[in-house]
Amino acid sequence: MLVINGKPAEEFFASYLNAPEHLEKTLRQPFHVTGTVGSYDVKARVSGGGYTGQLEAVRLGIARALIGVNSEYRTPLKQAKLLTRDPREVERKKYGRRKARKSEQYSKR
Repeated sequence: MLVINGKPAEEFFASYLNAPEHLEKTLRQPFHVTGTVGSYDVKARVSGGGYTGQLEAVRLGIARALIGVNSEYRTPLKQAKLLTRDPREVERKKYGRRKARKSEQYSKR
C-alpha cells in the first residue's frame, strides 16, 4: 500500500492529473523491476515542485530503500536507471533582466 502525505497514492495523484493509472505504474516501477510487488508498504511525505518531481522523488526513495533491504537489488535498479537523481534546478535571476534569461527587447533604431 502506497501512502503519500497521509493519502493513498491514487487519491494523492488524482488531484493533480486525470491519469492516476500512469502515475501508479511509474511509482511502482522499482517494485516491478525487483519482483517485490505487494511485499512492502510505503509511507512517503513530499513537498514542493510539481507532481512529476514529487513522483520521481518518491520513486527514488523507494529504490534506495529496496537497496537497503537487499543489496542484490542494486544491479536491476541501476540497469532500469532508477537510482539517478534529476539534476535540473531553477536558474537564478540575473541583474538587469526581468527573469533568468528574459531581457528588454532590443531596438536597433
